[in-house]
Amino acid sequence: MLDQAPVFAIVAGEASGDLLGADLMQGLKTQYPDAIFEGIGGPKMQALGFNSLFDMERLSVMGLWEPLKRLPELLSIRRSIIKRYSANKPVVFIGIDSPDFNAKIEQKLHRAGVKTVHYVSPSVWAWRQGRIKNIKRSVDLMLTLLPFEAAFYQQHRVPVCYVGHPLAKQFPKQPNKSEARQALGLDADQPTLCIMPGSRSAEVELMAELLLDAAAIASQQLGVELQLIVPAANASRYDQLNKFLESRSDKVTLLKQQSHQAMEAADVVLLTSGTTALEAMLLKKPMVVGYRMNALSFKLLFPLIKAAYISLPNLLANKPLVPELLQDKATVDSLSVQVVKLFKANNAELIKHFDRLHQQLTLDSASLATAAIAKLIASK
Repeated sequence: MLDQAPVFAIVAGEASGDLLGADLMQGLKTQYPDAIFEGIGGPKMQALGFNSLFDMERLSVMGLWEPLKRLPELLSIRRSIIKRYSANKPVVFIGIDSPDFNAKIEQKLHRAGVKTVHYVSPSVWAWRQGRIKNIKRSVDLMLTLLPFEAAFYQQHRVPVCYVGHPLAKQFPKQPNKSEARQALGLDADQPTLCIMPGSRSAEVELMAELLLDAAAIASQQLGVELQLIVPAANASRYDQLNKFLESRSDKVTLLKQQSHQAMEAADVVLLTSGTTALEAMLLKKPMVVGYRMNALSFKLLFPLIKAAYISLPNLLANKPLVPELLQDKATVDSLSVQVVKLFKANNAELIKHFDRLHQQLTLDSASLATAAIAKLIASK
């Protein structure tokens, strides 16, 4: 045990990191009931007593060029974090995802004698594999959510612990579609499509119109009016989507968050690639994955990608379980074709695959991560 209340410095940069941070905090509190948690986190972490020194939303940027627009602000925030925890050393620093932002913090604090943990492996196995050298120098412990990631770090002799994915145990093995529809006030029998345009402002800007247009075409081709649900990731995205929908004639149920319930109510999910694909898989929902980013960013980044797939269901299965349509291939026509196929298909075999993957990911992530962090803290 520690002589005084331990300070855990945590930096989470987006909504998915906030979820993971909240789950981890609950685990750490069982081991360190007097612990102080601070750094950068979102509403779920703050609800557990986390002191966020900056608004997490300021870190939620995407692409290659987009962060440059806010570079002075991002650098200032990062310098503040480094300065604070170099002078007042926490018992450990935990960077959750956001590898481009957290890598420099981990490097500087590691040199200053702070033990460092990175939670959620960057996709170093997929692209820019040279990053493993800096990770090895800067990170005392890597916590991975996916089993194939741990093998990569073991190969490169980086201390690693596979903890499963915290989301896996938050989802029922058998989702209840009718109950979810009733809770959301939706028609119980109408074919329903959930549209997930992303959690970042730039994603919504690029994807919302595309996905809604594809849904409209799919509805025409199916000869039925699809019931459309669009859950906004947070209050900012809700305002953004609400303003966007004012200029359209779509009949859409726009929700404030409630993404899990919205997907549970759906027959099919049309989504922007990311953690949402994993959530849809855990809810056993057939899905179509689309993604677009700034054209120049895509042109520079895509040739560096070594992985065969981008969506987590396909990566976990190591085969194309769900359709992925990227950049120029993510068109209204191509997306609508895939949506129509899923509404017409017998998806029983796909759901069996999803169930097997769900079981593989269902571990007590908070306990495993807490035990690994406690071991690191206790080490000399």
